[in-house]
Amino acid sequence: MTAPADVVAPATALVESKTSQRRKVDPTYYWMIIPVLVLFALFSTIPALIGGFFSFTNYAGYGDWKMVGLRNFQNIFTDPEILASYAFTFFFAIVATLVVNVVALLLALGLNSKIKWKTGIRGIYFIPMVLSGLIIAYVFNFLFSNTLPTIAENLGIQPLATSILANEQWAWVAIVFVTVWQAAPGATIIYLAGLQSISTDVYEAASLDGAGAWRQLRNISLPLIAGYVVINIILGFKGYLGTYEVIVALTGGGPGTATQSVAMRIFSGFAGGDYSYQMANAIIFFIITLIISLLQLQILRRREVSL
Repeated sequence: MTAPADVVAPATALVESKTSQRRKVDPTYYWMIIPVLVLFALFSTIPALIGGFFSFTNYAGYGDWKMVGLRNFQNIFTDPEILASYAFTFFFAIVATLVVNVVALLLALGLNSKIKWKTGIRGIYFIPMVLSGLIIAYVFNFLFSNTLPTIAENLGIQPLATSILANEQWAWVAIVFVTVWQAAPGATIIYLAGLQSISTDVYEAASLDGAGAWRQLRNISLPLIAGYVVINIILGFKGYLGTYEVIVALTGGGPGTATQSVAMRIFSGFAGGDYSYQMANAIIFFIITLIISLLQLQILRRREVSL
């Protein structure tokens, strides 16, 4: 049986009216989003496009220039200093990610346990998060260069009597140490959130079944916070690939170029007359980072984890 036309028409009009109201956008939205888009385009998108164009030239950052095609990109793959900076960057990112997550997980387990003054201790552990990485690195630079060698010399510990920052083989350890000191609190917060989302009933049931602390950690805690582990690893690794300020303040990329990261190499090239060459390097590094980000996104989707 078909509905009368005088009933269908008002219903259709009502649906169209609701649809038009739903599609109507508050003008305030445009006043908020357009300035942000304009600023982003002026200070990010347009400079990136200009830099991408100059990567195909021999532009030094000043004066005349001419097109050189893919020559800059070809030279990068045979430049030992560039390749060394990539090797150090990935080595540092992998080591820092592993150490930060191990330390953060141990701190989270300790802070989540039944201890006295738990809230106050958490506040103390999270102080490094509110400090600038550059300031932290300069403080540790003084400690590694002056305080620690003096103490080691007085105690007769000769290997530490000289600054570790001047040692080509071990300078990276200082960089990793400072990075862990600054980054561990942030990762700890994420792990604490994961641990506190686990019901205490699960642990009580496991205790009744005779499971000890280690078995509870291995069979309950770690599997249930696996998503948080993935988030910490992905965010940490991606962030450590672009490390710059800690290295600048601690070693300046030295001794020699032993601790020079890709980001530091790019920025130093901009000021040293290698503008087009380092722009090509920046594009390659961007593509590598983008590929890693896409792979990490696939891992998140497979584990059904949201950031």
